Amino acid sequence: MVYYTYTTHLPREGGGKMIFSHDPDATLDYIFDYEEWLGSDILATATFIVSEGLTLESESLTDKTAIAWISGGTIGKRYSMRCRITTAGGRTDDRTATLYVRER
Repeated sequence: MVYYTYTTHLPREGGGKMIFSHDPDATLDYIFDYEEWLGSDILATATFIVSEGLTLESESLTDKTAIAWISGGTIGKRYSMRCRITTAGGRTDDRTATLYVRER
């Protein structure tokens, strides 16, 4: 089984883009880590929106992280995965990652 974790600390001023290689036969977890950005606030909800062609197998939430398990895609295509969060303190935020599908 292939296991891959992506962690990003948000926000970063002028931050880099989140870009990944994703094998079409893999089911991988993508972890969005909001710990530094949240301070004492906690996540209340997280929703993942993925491009047509990818499959959102499952999603979960902790106080500081949002996790999506993604599978599928077609070799040579580019897809987006958006993580939309709301915090207990009333903040909302979207972060989008790009997945390039290729054999790994």
